[in-house]
Amino acid sequence: MENKKVPLTPRIRKRWTKDDTHITILTAPTVLWYALFCYLPMFGVLLAFINYRVSGGFINSIIHSPWVGFENFKFLFTGSAIRLIIRNTLLYNVVLIACGVVFPVALALVVSELRQKRMAKLYQTLMFFPYFLSWVVVSALVLGFLSYDMGIVNDLFSKVGLERVFWYRETKFWPPFLVLIAQWKGLGNGMILYLAAITSLDKAIFEAAIIDGATKIQQIWYITLPLLKRVIILMLILAVGSLFRSDFGLFFQVPRNSGALFNVVYTIDVYVYQQLISSTIGMASAVALLQSVLSCALILGVNAIVRKLDPDSAMI
Repeated sequence: MENKKVPLTPRIRKRWTKDDTHITILTAPTVLWYALFCYLPMFGVLLAFINYRVSGGFINSIIHSPWVGFENFKFLFTGSAIRLIIRNTLLYNVVLIACGVVFPVALALVVSELRQKRMAKLYQTLMFFPYFLSWVVVSALVLGFLSYDMGIVNDLFSKVGLERVFWYRETKFWPPFLVLIAQWKGLGNGMILYLAAITSLDKAIFEAAIIDGATKIQQIWYITLPLLKRVIILMLILAVGSLFRSDFGLFFQVPRNSGALFNVVYTIDVYVYQQLISSTIGMASAVALLQSVLSCALILGVNAIVRKLDPDSAMI
């Protein structure tokens, strides 16, 4: 007797189910947050193309402000400060991006090899703690070290017979100072990300390597780092997107807005702040819009390059 195949009728799914309702409720706060704080403020892009003048409410001021087109951008690129702010922003970010990849990965590898888990958790907490400090607090700590009259460093210099130094007037010291402070504050956060990736690696691979006689250095070089490649590339793509942005607190709060340090701390975000306090809102908006466009272009460009070289490591 022949077996006849019974045709399977496709299951018709309802347009809306209880699960869809639950998921919608869960995602509603996130969607609302993005709508209010990410998409709604995009209306302010118009400020970059007008000569903003306050005349009543915000909407009324935009309507009655004269349209200038690309004049704000033209003034920006013909100004005397454009070369300085772009140079400082790019050079600092190149160094910070490089350090932000090398040092957190190295520190995560070291902490992951600690056998005493309690000490490893203690080190993680101590290194992660500075990330929660605001730049105002950090600037006060730096002042406690570098103050001319009461700074710890100058007090030590006086005790050993050296002259006190006006640290907030010496430009040659501040580029390494700023990089060091940025690493001290953000190193723990970067380390946690890579440490989580290392913890999730399959332990069987390392056990097999130990049986084959691989040393700890060989395990790190031939197993851990190759398996971390995707995470490192992803973090690098995201970091490159901030190449034209700078941490305002680092370059404004920590040097305490010292005019003597102008040439080494004047970055794009500090420039935007100065334009805002001088009431040239259109110029500040033009610079901020340019930053966003360049950041988006960099992320897409670097991701496209990565996708061609290693499709599995690309972000999108």
